Amino acid sequence: QLAGRWFLVGMASRCSYLAEHSHRLEATAVMVTVLDGQSLAISTFRKLDGMCWEIRQRYLPAQAHGRFLLKGRGYGSKVDVVVGETDYSSYAILYFQKGRSISVKLYGRTSRVSDAVLDKFEQRIRAVGLSEDVTYYFPTYGFCDSADEFHILD
Repeated sequence: QLAGRWFLVGMASRCSYLAEHSHRLEATAVMVTVLDGQSLAISTFRKLDGMCWEIRQRYLPAQAHGRFLLKGRGYGSKVDVVVGETDYSSYAILYFQKGRSISVKLYGRTSRVSDAVLDKFEQRIRAVGLSEDVTYYFPTYGFCDSADEFHILD
């Protein structure tokens, strides 16, 4: 049910890179494909220095429904991904946890979501100890429909 096109609407994270480069946020679209009925192939389309890039990742199913594992390179680089809340048709709130650090992302089927969904997102952010000063909203225009370059993250 998560399959299809999504738009990254907002993100809350204490990531220092995000804080330093928040003025350079680009419209970001994501295509989700369900593989083998369980794992998710994620293609993220975004601009970097004026070029459209595709970043490919695979979310492996974890023990519980709605939980996935994103394996990075090297020891301790795995990320736990949890689908916190979704109605599948308009929005999805996902949690990304790596070690002790947690990020919350809001995706929409369109680049804008309702105020009610924004309220839910902001409640979820506060519930994990994040705040508005580490919440970033993404542009709603300038999306890449295809990639000039692509990069696969193992």
